Amino acid sequence: MKKIRKSNLLTAILFIYTTIMYIYLFPRNHEISDTKKWVIVATSYAVLVILWFVLRRREKLREKREKDNYTRYDNKQ
Repeated sequence: MKKIRKSNLLTAILFIYTTIMYIYLFPRNHEISDTKKWVIVATSYAVLVILWFVLRRREKLREKREKDNYTRYDNKQ
């Protein structure tokens, strides 16, 4: 079975949570305009996309660092 990456899992959970909150809360909120509602939704999803890119970069750097550590250890023997 293929391992699920932390970046994908965390982003998916936050995406589902954000979507459910918008579906549940935004139709009931009549204090702000529709434009502000859509700006908030778009901003939240943009933050999720940025978060995904940052987490993917950290995972790639971690994998590269671990690979370098293993090759150094193998060369010492």
